[in-house]
Amino acid sequence: MTEWIGETFTSDTGWSHLQTLVEIGNRMAGSDGEEAAARATRDALATYAGDSTLDEFEIQGWERDTSSVRADETTFDCIALPRSPTGETTAELVDLGYGLPEDFEETDIDGKIVVCASNVPSWYDRLIHRREKYYDAVEHGAAAFVFRNHVEGCLAPTGSVGTAETPIGEIPAIGISKEAGTRLVRRHEGESVTVSTSVETGDAVSQNVHATLGPETEETLLVTSHVDAHDIAEGAMDNGAGTAMVVELARTLAAREDELETQVEFVCFGAEEVGLVGSGYLAERRDPAAVKAVLNLDGVVRGRSLAAYTHGFDALDAAIDEVSDRLDQPFTANPHHGPHSDHWPFVERGVPGLHVYSETDDEGRGWGHTRADTLDKLAVRDHREQAVVLTELAVELAAEETETTRRDTADIAAELEAQDLATGMKRTGDWPFDPA
Repeated sequence: MTEWIGETFTSDTGWSHLQTLVEIGNRMAGSDGEEAAARATRDALATYAGDSTLDEFEIQGWERDTSSVRADETTFDCIALPRSPTGETTAELVDLGYGLPEDFEETDIDGKIVVCASNVPSWYDRLIHRREKYYDAVEHGAAAFVFRNHVEGCLAPTGSVGTAETPIGEIPAIGISKEAGTRLVRRHEGESVTVSTSVETGDAVSQNVHATLGPETEETLLVTSHVDAHDIAEGAMDNGAGTAMVVELARTLAAREDELETQVEFVCFGAEEVGLVGSGYLAERRDPAAVKAVLNLDGVVRGRSLAAYTHGFDALDAAIDEVSDRLDQPFTANPHHGPHSDHWPFVERGVPGLHVYSETDDEGRGWGHTRADTLDKLAVRDHREQAVVLTELAVELAAEETETTRRDTADIAAELEAQDLATGMKRTGDWPFDPA
């Protein structure tokens, strides 16, 4: 029966929820807006699934106030990076270009203000995350960290610093646009400049949204996204679209509930953008043996075709290939590791996990983590097409004949070493495995 496909191509359920989320405004972790978005998502899921609830947990609160970079009589526009501390420092400005590990080793930055780009060169063999660059700066004695966007458009980038053990970073950190950052370096590299950040910190509360559908079974398929977004934009791409897709899948799977052979639990996490806090909270409390797989939607709808990190789980690769062939739709299975979204706290425990995202021509995040993360960048056609594919994937993963097997965490750790991801994870305090 294919009537559900036609209904999905004409459904406004998910797109309407996406509009609801972007109109809320600030959805920063721990904010009133994040709570409002979680409650709206809980209510939307309750229309199609049962036991729709909120589960609250405590987090490190953080709110931005004012930030600046000053040189001579000029003040350059910038924003504090989430979980930067309050501080002011005046020191020599040093441009480290891309901020590769060798750049830090080869340059004396002790006591200086460091500028690093938000991308890496095309010839480099791995991604270097913002937080790795930040903690390289900390380790080498920098007085402050300036994160310069590589995307044009006068857009200052955001993104958190801090670790699970020490949520507030050690030195002031700001994001600056490509244009302002280039002008700052051109005029003042080697000279004394002042970086100032003012933020509010304290205790805060976030929440995860839960709802269930299908038969009661020993294992559960988790279909997930994150509700929170950075406060400077609408958070449409990151990750309003993912949460809207979870709501759409609740509708489509409710219509196919008699086909579900494993219980589906929809979980929309809080506090993803500040260190995967909501997913980590759940993963610590959930028996890994009770989770059949995690289908995490973070970055969907940004482009027309889907891809997914599959983390070496053969059954997940096979499920994607089966759905791609069945629907004659492109869907790329990437067997490598991607430890930067809400599936990861489960994968690091050996649980089969997918991170589904859209393929785009962007280098890095593109409009993401800037003020340009807005609804107009997305297309309802892409949302509907991907809802069809992802519904079919969820049914495939829930099938009894799809046997997912947990992996040995030692093998996952070895693969992270082989893929040159371990260095950055250890640098940022994200390495969960015992020392070799």
